[in-house]
Amino acid sequence: MTNRQLGIGVIGYGYWGPNLVRNFSNGTSTHVVSICDLDPGKLATSQRLNPSITTTSDFCELLTNPRIDAVAIATPTHTHYDLALAALKAGKHVFVEKPLAPTTKQVRRLIDEADRRNLILMVDHTFLYTPAVQKIRELIHTDSLGEIYYYDSIRSSLGLFQSDVNVIWDLAVHDISIINYILKEKPVSVSATGSCHVAGSPENMAHITLFFESKCVAHISVNWLSPIKVRQTFIGGSRSMIVYDDVEPTEKIKVYDKGITLNPSPENAHQLKIGYRAGDMRAPHISTKEALQTEIEHFADCVINNKVPISSAASGLHVVEILEAASRSIIEQGRPVRLGQPIRVRERV
Repeated sequence: MTNRQLGIGVIGYGYWGPNLVRNFSNGTSTHVVSICDLDPGKLATSQRLNPSITTTSDFCELLTNPRIDAVAIATPTHTHYDLALAALKAGKHVFVEKPLAPTTKQVRRLIDEADRRNLILMVDHTFLYTPAVQKIRELIHTDSLGEIYYYDSIRSSLGLFQSDVNVIWDLAVHDISIINYILKEKPVSVSATGSCHVAGSPENMAHITLFFESKCVAHISVNWLSPIKVRQTFIGGSRSMIVYDDVEPTEKIKVYDKGITLNPSPENAHQLKIGYRAGDMRAPHISTKEALQTEIEHFADCVINNKVPISSAASGLHVVEILEAASRSIIEQGRPVRLGQPIRVRERV
């Protein structure tokens, strides 16, 4: 790869597409060559806002354009596999909105195609690139929190209702990707329940529990029918605890020196005295840089220097495996579903 800017084709100019176009256009290593969408109105809007970028309703034009090195896919989930596979077969690097594909079988097929052609396939798990999540991972991996006891998250809002995926594939996917990224271990099984309150549509609220080999347990509550937007996570450790509120404009992370201490009773070695530790609270400085900008710069770096992305296709595969298991558990009214063996893919050199 030369030092020239990467030419990008964006497929889909709906909810997320304009954000991709803006950040790829503003990147130091990328520029947008063309935008593709089936809606003439959206193409007209994109042309008005980005007059130097060509538009088309035929995504094949992006695949045959020699000026385009990579495509970014921001279309409904059920289209991800076909579009990504066609792009890889055309020799393009691929950046796909979450989730990577509707099934693990399809994700594995995409990984095989990308590996065979030595192309970068990256999934857009934007939260992994937020300064807040990066800081939380640092605190956990430097043992500042001690042994992790729990991860509890509430992620709710009023809509947007999706027709092709349920609420866990839309909202819980964020927490699942975060959990896989920040914790030192992977979940071994999942239990989930869900409810649908709109006839003919998928589940609009769900509760998910992830189990680990250790004492750690993760709970994720997601809801499309909340009167307010909530993005709040509690992470408890043996040394410290974290409150992460993504809606908070400034102090998104608060670290509390609080917890419990267990001391055996001198009279009875089998009894424990539980003490409570209440120390200070601190709010680490968090950068205000937009996560998507960081993610797109990372994607360009991975393409140019042939690196494995943080949100690699392998990480995307593990997320889809958990989403599939959770969906199966919902159908079986919460029965725990065992997850597969650790995912191994060929490392890029």
